[in-house]
Amino acid sequence: MANPQHTRNRILDAGEHLFFNEGIAATGVDRVAAEADVAIVTLYKHFGSKDNLLREVLSRRLAAWTHHWDHAINAVESPQERLLAIFDAIEAFRASAGPTQWCCFLATASERPAPEAGTSDPVFDLIDQDTHEVRTRLADLARGARCADPDAMASMLLLLYNGVLSSLLRGAPSEPITHARRTAQVLLDSGTDAA
Repeated sequence: MANPQHTRNRILDAGEHLFFNEGIAATGVDRVAAEADVAIVTLYKHFGSKDNLLREVLSRRLAAWTHHWDHAINAVESPQERLLAIFDAIEAFRASAGPTQWCCFLATASERPAPEAGTSDPVFDLIDQDTHEVRTRLADLARGARCADPDAMASMLLLLYNGVLSSLLRGAPSEPITHARRTAQVLLDSGTDAA
């Protein structure tokens, strides 16, 4: 008898690979089931719907990203290096994550229409959670680094972070992680941390 957790992980792996290499809208559950080597009924038994599968893929990806960022922060000592550790985390995460076309959260946000005001979308809730966690953590780290305006610094670093993710998709400029880290260091060194 197949191990249910192993089956679930195979489906998640297949969903992540297909959604973020071929597109969410273009990938049907039949294609995910075939890639995972399971029956469609098995996929629905584990996830119930394509949206639930996507939500679980994103949730797993967010947990993995957070783990890498925690590790990068814990690997350095100075408050400024902790703030810049987001760029080390991107590099480590990309080296360990399964190959995807680009950031799963940006890809999802670009493919799905935003929910109407007053309605909830569990997938978009995860996108918002990812953005909120990145911004909040950057602001906390900026406070630790004694930035004059931690919220402005967090916004600028979030912009650099998003730029790195987009540049990795475009393939230009080369070495976007290195360039973004250097730019962030200049911001910290110059004290230009106000909007």
